[in-house]
Amino acid sequence: QNIQARLRMVTAYLFAQLLPWVRGRSGFLLVLGSANVDEGLRGYMTKYDCSSADLNPIGAISKNDLKRMLLWAADEYDYDVLKDVASAPPTAELRPIEGDDADAEHTQTDEEDMGMTYEELGLYGRLRKISRCGPVSMYRKLCVTWSHLSPQEVAAKVKRFFYYYSINRHKMCTVTPAYHAEAYSPDDNRFDLRQFLYPTSWTRQFAVIDAMADAACVDNVDEAHKKLN
Repeated sequence: QNIQARLRMVTAYLFAQLLPWVRGRSGFLLVLGSANVDEGLRGYMTKYDCSSADLNPIGAISKNDLKRMLLWAADEYDYDVLKDVASAPPTAELRPIEGDDADAEHTQTDEEDMGMTYEELGLYGRLRKISRCGPVSMYRKLCVTWSHLSPQEVAAKVKRFFYYYSINRHKMCTVTPAYHAEAYSPDDNRFDLRQFLYPTSWTRQFAVIDAMADAACVDNVDEAHKKLN
């Protein structure tokens, strides 16, 4: 899959050089990237793949904001095909279609590959980049926001995010320059001066999260016993 993704980048730059020549013009074209802020935050990209370009107009915009922008443009400019784009399941389209459905467009989806939804990523990103949350403070905030989940479920989600966040930080040192539309960007090299290499185990932080989750579970059991008695 990584080779296929990098070939897309090579092909894009090939066309950027060939198109002016074919049209009898001098010079070359700039290549635009299309990786969004959530993919950068999670590191859901291959280094030097089709996310690498000269300029990325949407590099600092989240997936959900992009969908809302497409739906607005579809109504504003009467361009209904944008609604189809917005409703299509995000996919890298790097794996062969599985199963016997000949009409299936794809069976690989971004959210399944990432192990988290784009809605969750948008929340993780704002807590990490704007609120400057580490694992423990993010866990405490999300226990309130996601009160419908158990403390253990919230802990598992936070630890999964920070694991992938830490192992993929090096990709942000070569990320394509993007238009910054808000105070939220995965571009650590230009936008965030914190280190880009992290211990992926987060030993102390994850241990604190586990202890807090276990304590919350005990408190919930005690509270339930009191109500029953």
